[in-house]
Amino acid sequence: MFRELSRKKSEISLSDCIAILERQKRGVLSVMGENGYPYGMPMNHFYSSEDNKIYFHCGKAGHRLDALKNCDKVSFCVYDEGEKLDNDWALNFKSVIVFGRMEIIDDMQRIVDITTKLSHKFTADEEYIKGEIDAFGKETLLLALTLEHICGKRIKES
Repeated sequence: MFRELSRKKSEISLSDCIAILERQKRGVLSVMGENGYPYGMPMNHFYSSEDNKIYFHCGKAGHRLDALKNCDKVSFCVYDEGEKLDNDWALNFKSVIVFGRMEIIDDMQRIVDITTKLSHKFTADEEYIKGEIDAFGKETLLLALTLEHICGKRIKES
């Protein structure tokens, strides 16, 4: 159902893919937008090793949510910061692409739990996190991406 990488020598392991999803703070979520046009947007995310899902938060209205209500199939792309090797101008980095189906969750207890975990990727300030959730939690939905296919590769700019 999903294509294999054409450059197998560049493929990275599933464990490397998961490590990138855990470590990186943001990626691009793509949904099937209006009139058949893809709609991609940068999103903060939290990968949960407990249930092997990627979580996002969003408001209760908008283009992304309308698109997800029409089609739950999505892709999500993340890449690391990369590195430059000695005496080389090119950036070497790893990227991960996930395909799956998105579930919309409106359960306040799960929203608080996951958005707290997501917030810890950005700050350890518990008071700030609690304040944000208290202020905006009721206006927030949780998106849970169930992974159907994941692949990653090493890329060298050229």
